[in-house]
Amino acid sequence: MSLAACASHGGADGGNGLRDPFERFNRATFEFNIKLDDAIGKPIAVAYRDILPKQVRDGIRNFADNLNLPVTFVNDLLQGEFKRAHGTLFRFLINSTVGIAGVYDIAKDAGLPGHEEDFGQTLAVWGVDPGPYLVLPLLGPQTTRHLGGRVVDIGFNPFGYVLTTTDLEWVGLITTTIDVVDQRERLIEAVDGLKKTSLDFYAAARSSYWQRRIAEIHNGRIATIVPGDDDIDIDDEDDESEAAPGSASPKPGNIDSRRAERSQ
Repeated sequence: MSLAACASHGGADGGNGLRDPFERFNRATFEFNIKLDDAIGKPIAVAYRDILPKQVRDGIRNFADNLNLPVTFVNDLLQGEFKRAHGTLFRFLINSTVGIAGVYDIAKDAGLPGHEEDFGQTLAVWGVDPGPYLVLPLLGPQTTRHLGGRVVDIGFNPFGYVLTTTDLEWVGLITTTIDVVDQRERLIEAVDGLKKTSLDFYAAARSSYWQRRIAEIHNGRIATIVPGDDDIDIDDEDDESEAAPGSASPKPGNIDSRRAERSQ
């Protein structure tokens, strides 16, 4: 997760078009999540880092990312990103075979860098409003659009059906748990730094979440900012080749133009 500079307290308006009408509830839930993270999440992440060498952690991360590629593939197609869908399919085939179930990211070395797509991003491409900002216990920051997309993505992943029909649901639970720990390990310094430098940690985390989602929705491509819009120019390392001058284009559905039309 990309953590950005802190944002000032904005009441029901989270800034950049993000609405936070349930701020009182969100702040209380945020404090609960932070206390739980301080007591359990961070200590486990630190132990995970101390016990496992980086090469092993990278392999675990690659394996988890590979399991999610079918979800990315479906959403690439739904967004009309056929070139990216083609790359995602070949990444999955290469890493699942030569990369030994995705433990080794052979596809990246072959010129097929990875990216992630979810149905929340697809809904954004289709012009669906993000809805209000929510902070949920354990799940953390979401918009209602993002949350609904996560539910749909469960149905897009064929591995869930395979594990269920073979009575191996526990494998999926273990994989998900390890993936969560791995993600938290990658954020140790970023979260600590945000805590120390922000006057309002809640507002800073909210801003960071929203900037990251905007970058994901636009695939790291530069988007035109419409007054009152929620688009921020953020580059995505995985999409540098697609963001080259003369080759960049907005996602299908043209989020910016739709919002411009609504604002007129």
